[in-house]
Amino acid sequence: MSVVVDVLALGCLLTGAFLCLTAGLGLVRFPDVLSRMHAGTKPQVLGVLLVMVGAAIRLHGWSATWMLLLVAVFQMLTAPVSAHMVSRVAYRRRHVRRDLLLVDELRTAEAQDSVHRGDEPADAPPDGRVQPS
Repeated sequence: MSVVVDVLALGCLLTGAFLCLTAGLGLVRFPDVLSRMHAGTKPQVLGVLLVMVGAAIRLHGWSATWMLLLVAVFQMLTAPVSAHMVSRVAYRRRHVRRDLLLVDELRTAEAQDSVHRGDEPADAPPDGRVQPS
């Protein structure tokens, strides 16, 4: 039974480490901020969670398990929120390659907001699709 638990823990640890490695490679290789934010949050959070599960399986005792659970909860709460905030700032400062966007929902929301405020009408189409330039 101990061998099965060790193999399961090893599988979680190696898979989590591989996902964290791919997240790091995505941060280096992807072309724009939004792609990098996606690479920095999705596989990285899952990788950290798998490492935490593998460590919780391998380590015996409730004190270590509660600490790992706390780290996992904070990771799931902070990584998506921080990535959302960074990508929103990058979008507003025009550091986003808009030619790579298929649907630009924020542009549509800003256009509708400016219409409600009475500003000049924005050039965003109603469905949020980006017009080819």
